[in-house]
Amino acid sequence: MSNETTTRSGVAALTLGAIGVVYGDIGTSPLYTMKEVFAPAHGIAVSPANVIGVVSLILWCLIVVISLKYVTLVLKADNGGEGGIMALTALALRSVTQHSRFYYPVMLMGMIGAGLFFGDGVITPAITVLSSIEGIEVATPAFKPYVIPATLLVLTALYWVQHRGTGGIGRWFGPIVLVWFTTLAAMGIVNIAANTEILAALNPVYAFEFLRSNGWFAFVALGAVVLALTGAEALYADMGHFGRKPVRLAWFSVVFPALALNYLGQGAMLLSNPAAASNPFFNQLGAWSIYPLVVLSTIAAVVASQATISGAFSVAQQAISLGFLPRMQILHTSHQEKGQIYIPLVNWLQFAAVVFAVVVFGSSTNLAAAYGIAATATMLTTTLLTFFVVRYGWRYSRFIAIGATCFFLIFDVTLFASTSLKIVSGGWFTLLISFVMVMMMLTWRNGRELVYENLKTHMIPLSDFLSGLFAAPPHRVPGTAVFFRSDGDGVPHAMLHNLLHNKVLHERVIFLTVLSTDNSKVAASERVKITALGHDCFQVDVAYGFTDSRDIPAALALCGDRGLLFEPMETSYFIARQTVIATPGAGMALWRERLYASMARNARDAADYFKLPTNRVIELGTQVEI
Repeated sequence: MSNETTTRSGVAALTLGAIGVVYGDIGTSPLYTMKEVFAPAHGIAVSPANVIGVVSLILWCLIVVISLKYVTLVLKADNGGEGGIMALTALALRSVTQHSRFYYPVMLMGMIGAGLFFGDGVITPAITVLSSIEGIEVATPAFKPYVIPATLLVLTALYWVQHRGTGGIGRWFGPIVLVWFTTLAAMGIVNIAANTEILAALNPVYAFEFLRSNGWFAFVALGAVVLALTGAEALYADMGHFGRKPVRLAWFSVVFPALALNYLGQGAMLLSNPAAASNPFFNQLGAWSIYPLVVLSTIAAVVASQATISGAFSVAQQAISLGFLPRMQILHTSHQEKGQIYIPLVNWLQFAAVVFAVVVFGSSTNLAAAYGIAATATMLTTTLLTFFVVRYGWRYSRFIAIGATCFFLIFDVTLFASTSLKIVSGGWFTLLISFVMVMMMLTWRNGRELVYENLKTHMIPLSDFLSGLFAAPPHRVPGTAVFFRSDGDGVPHAMLHNLLHNKVLHERVIFLTVLSTDNSKVAASERVKITALGHDCFQVDVAYGFTDSRDIPAALALCGDRGLLFEPMETSYFIARQTVIATPGAGMALWRERLYASMARNARDAADYFKLPTNRVIELGTQVEI
């Protein structure tokens, strides 16, 4: 009985965490969705039929796109328990295999999806924080000139504290957002009770009637209805942090009921007071509630933004591991949770883009165009990638795979077509970010392949080299040398330089190869593979999944279980790229005092990558001693 209680307690804690992290983005959508649907530019009159039809359309989009597609289907496509566009891409690539004609189209779709995710990561902080602070304008227009400065101040503080990690404040995310959803539900119930006519929106017939009667204007308004679905990718991206069950439980027990009640409540309020369409959210309870709602919504917006920023760090790390992006400095902000990371370059580039978006667009209404196209394009990409997983990974019949995909594509294509009408008015911004990211990933991946092919043509086969070397062996010195070599590469250049300049070889030589797999994680039991090459030379392959934290000292410590023991001091000697790391030996002592200061920056980079003390790293050309 105690074990069952403990299990329930663990699920409850994870569900609360999922409410805070996973649903912060979609949870702030009521701030601006109804306001944008009835914006004067869309030409939708605030009539009872239109209000009921719009609310019905929002509710059934939430049911079909979020509940059926993401929560029910897409969450099943986990890659070793991990989710997100990169995890789905890796799973789809593994499903079709590298020799399939679908391999490169699938890879390109994954890159596009990742690029759109980065675009969404720029728009989300901008629109959520800006729309929450815009609530001040409802209280008094005199505050309007201060909306942009206040937004920039909040965003600057948010990005400034990223280096501290989310561990300290993350524990508050769940309770804060739970209060937010409770408030949404309560406001909805109050307004529904005042005008129960809005409950007719539960009937999907009213959604179809709204589309039929308004024609082109309804199609244009769909671009704003999409805003109710933003944050859908977070369901999938953050699954690895909480698990499928807590994410689903949070949606069906808290998030969806609260969102449905609030949209119904806003609709009921508009039936009674059509003039409130200028900002339905902040008009729900009257003037007395505006300032408390501004404070609460700003806090909720910060939480939603934090989840998106952290997601950008995770996607960037996964893209690096999959070979789509160059290596960057990745800092771990928690000793307990390895998933909590901080990438300075990504953080400040994203901050600059967010500031640009806030200043240039100037309002949540203008940002809505850019936001909608990011969400729908990502949804479309996810549906197409999921098809390859369902058909070739899970081996479902072609009829089922195509049928399910076409069903969801009807919604995705329609919503994307609607938001594409706003490319000129703001959608270009997200597409530009996506284009830049896709070009960067394609260039980097193609460049790596070209370099690898060039190296292959000039490489010296390792087995042939060792056979010739030990026919007349060089002088062996005490210690262990660890040479980094790429998968399938020949003799490391660092080893050739060591033999050429020092005329010696250490008594034990390790050739270290780090392999990136398409799996999200690699078990410790499968992390290391050792191949004896003779003459106390060993090939050590270390495998990592794209969400694994790369800890080379810990990986080499696993070699002891396979008979290849390292002394505690020896496990601190490693090298990045084609450079040699060795215990102090011939010629090494002369480098330390003379070169440490001038090479400190590169040494620091190597230390950061391999998680070693900076004062143990020294670099000389292509050689490093740690």
